[in-house]
Amino acid sequence: MGVTRTPRGKWIEEGLRALSAGGPEAVRIEPLAQALGVSKGGFYGYFGNRDALLTEMLDTWEHEVTERVIEQVESGGGDGRAKLERLFTIVASFGDGPMTGTTADLAIRDWARRDEAVAQRLRRVDNRRMEYLRSLFRSFCPDEDDVEVRCMITFSVRIGTHFIAADHGGRSRVEVMELTRQWLLR
Repeated sequence: MGVTRTPRGKWIEEGLRALSAGGPEAVRIEPLAQALGVSKGGFYGYFGNRDALLTEMLDTWEHEVTERVIEQVESGGGDGRAKLERLFTIVASFGDGPMTGTTADLAIRDWARRDEAVAQRLRRVDNRRMEYLRSLFRSFCPDEDDVEVRCMITFSVRIGTHFIAADHGGRSRVEVMELTRQWLLR
């Protein structure tokens, strides 16, 4: 009986974990193999080198946080408000997973500050996310300025809430996020 190969996706997932924990410099083949409990030889069956892994990590992240999310939202049908409700629920369910969690998003944003190719990719992803949000908010907000503000607030809350350590006047973070969601859908 042959040895079971570690799936390609596990290497990518572990790479995204390493990126989230220590930036692109932490994405190294030997530590990834150790974390997976395998030899590094299996890595080369999937990837020609470390750069190929980094590219596939970005490809996977981009697909998971844009197209896959949009597909999930659209699959439920409904009007713009219903789709936004579904989008908020999906994003809230991400937790801090290696592919779709905020930690990975923040790590890629930090990496983009030092790498123009990553910055271009991030811009493409952010533009795709914003265009999708605009399409949803436009379905019930006729004012383009209102649409843009709602999109910016929605996106900023997703990224920025993890940096805010403030108390919320006796409310929990969950309660404030729910109030924010309700306000955005008015």
